[in-house]
Amino acid sequence: MLISLAGFRISTCRTITGTVSDAADKTGLVGVSVKVEGTSIEVATNVSGHYSINVPEGKDKLVFRYIGYVGQTVKIEKSNRINVLLRASTQSLNEVAITGYRAKQQRTAMGSVSTVSAKDLEELQPTSVGQALQGRIATDVVEYKASAYRVRENATTDKLLKSMPDVVVDANGNVTSQTVKIRGNAGNESYNQIIENPFVNPLNTPLSTFAVDVDAASYGNFRRYVNSGQLPPKNAVRIEEMINYFHYNLPQPTNGEPVAIHTELTAAPWNAQHRLLRIGLKAKNVETSKLPPSNLVFLLDVSGSMSDANKLPLVKASMKLLVDQLRAVDHVAIVVYAGDAGLKLPSTPGDQKTVIKDAIDALNAGGGTAGGAGLMLAYKVAREKFIKGGNNRIILATDGDFNVGASSDKDMEQLIAEERESGVSISILGFGMYNLKDSKMETMADKGHGNYAYIDNITEATKSMVNEFGGTLFTVAKDVKMQIEFNPAKVQAYRLLGYEDRLLNKEDFNNDKKLGGDMGVGHTVTALYEIIPAGVKDSFTDSVDPLKYQKVEQKQVLNNSAEMVTVKFRYKEPDSDKSKMELVAVKDEPVALAKTSDDMRFAASVAELGLLLRGSEFKQQANFADVIAMAKGAKGKDEEGYRAEFIRLAESAGLMYTGNLVVAGKK
Repeated sequence: MLISLAGFRISTCRTITGTVSDAADKTGLVGVSVKVEGTSIEVATNVSGHYSINVPEGKDKLVFRYIGYVGQTVKIEKSNRINVLLRASTQSLNEVAITGYRAKQQRTAMGSVSTVSAKDLEELQPTSVGQALQGRIATDVVEYKASAYRVRENATTDKLLKSMPDVVVDANGNVTSQTVKIRGNAGNESYNQIIENPFVNPLNTPLSTFAVDVDAASYGNFRRYVNSGQLPPKNAVRIEEMINYFHYNLPQPTNGEPVAIHTELTAAPWNAQHRLLRIGLKAKNVETSKLPPSNLVFLLDVSGSMSDANKLPLVKASMKLLVDQLRAVDHVAIVVYAGDAGLKLPSTPGDQKTVIKDAIDALNAGGGTAGGAGLMLAYKVAREKFIKGGNNRIILATDGDFNVGASSDKDMEQLIAEERESGVSISILGFGMYNLKDSKMETMADKGHGNYAYIDNITEATKSMVNEFGGTLFTVAKDVKMQIEFNPAKVQAYRLLGYEDRLLNKEDFNNDKKLGGDMGVGHTVTALYEIIPAGVKDSFTDSVDPLKYQKVEQKQVLNNSAEMVTVKFRYKEPDSDKSKMELVAVKDEPVALAKTSDDMRFAASVAELGLLLRGSEFKQQANFADVIAMAKGAKGKDEEGYRAEFIRLAESAGLMYTGNLVVAGKK
């Protein structure tokens, strides 16, 4: 018996824990791959950069990998705690970045661009990158040696690459010449056309009316494009969403109301003769413990188009971050859709986190995209578990590519409009690239008492699901509308920056049946107006010949008023169908731009960047140098680092813009 037992041995594991941080600023890195060398055992760091991994006996090395950073292999010694500092990579030209092209073996990436080493390409086709891409039919942009090439639709890439020298791969699998980058263009993405608001004469149109918008998807999408080496298409740039991505330090309401209004007036940075009016709304903060119970339905797209690393795997990680925020009084159901729709998890208390996360982990991608059927089932599940006075909400995570059943933008708008009266709201989370149906998701959020965010990496998921948990999910004021009246004695012309798809007729302001936008806990909304003061010569307001067949009577203007504008806003309590109104008047007393708040100058810098990215006819003297300088001077505390990231992105965009590099698939 002793002899027979000698062949058996109890397997032991060590649990190694630690933190992975950025070597420069010592902040924890989210989503770093930590793998036991020589095994398939792998974990990712959490939102604080922490990890915990079980290491089998006989294995003594951990491999740390993170996109954009130099990897490390660390030997396990006596200590069960290993902290690692990763430094940003300066060898970006030693790898081949590929999107829209998959090697034989799928690589997983938490960020917005997957990278495949030159060694991977050598294994795929051993002689050259050109041969590795033979037969690829696409509409791609190939960058090689600082040159941009456009592959015509239905042309094979290998024909283009015949004129390009082979990439030399050394014995270690490193590219010794230059980087080849293959990027799908925006051909499969859809965006609503934006026709910019013009300058308007207040004598003819004294009122400007629109629904507020707390969506921030456009900024995340802009970041995704810049990080992949391109400028976004102009219709992907919604200036109001760029501005409203950021938190602004506005005082909370003090009168018991859910929303407070604030204004600021200065000179427009891109034209010192013009005024820039900032209107800010601030929703009240509410402690998490005092938030109403939630009835949530996760509606998750598990179709074949979601198989990429920055789609379903990132959806799973994002949803689990949200699950961590839930309480016992909250409930979650999971509905999925591919070729058809199904209920994967019935409504489950929020404190049963393991059950919910296991259901999320079990999801796999494949099949068509029956988004309409998924929506109908999700609304049905939400209605069945409706909590009166609670937060009843569907959270849809998708790339927006619906192709089975009801699928058009109009189909989705009609479906959402029919379900809106049920009291169930919807939040849209967009994922992925090169197939993003932004137009559909924006329409659904606007029509469904919801909001829309674009998640391009785990850090953005943390922002939406953890840092802004209340604002994302809990509405404190619904159907919020604004109406501004301009005094023609002070204003020659005005124009609203952004909100083109949220404009309302003047009579809609007092009509409670007309939809406005919703504001969640702690939300801030900023709107900017560019104003041409009376008497200033401009090239935007064209004169019109006198009418021949009717006499136009001159309107009487009250010249004795010092007020430039009156701002009114309406909103409804979450459980009310009757709106309330508040107003504030703004005098023509501008403050010098340098003396305005950090928030005013930072919002202005974001707006100016938006004008440049759109190639706006109203950009006037806007330029990247001023955008960057103003943003740097208005960064403030910036504890989360979002404003610093904006400055870096603006610098990158400026280099691409002035260097005539790739602009969303164009040379």
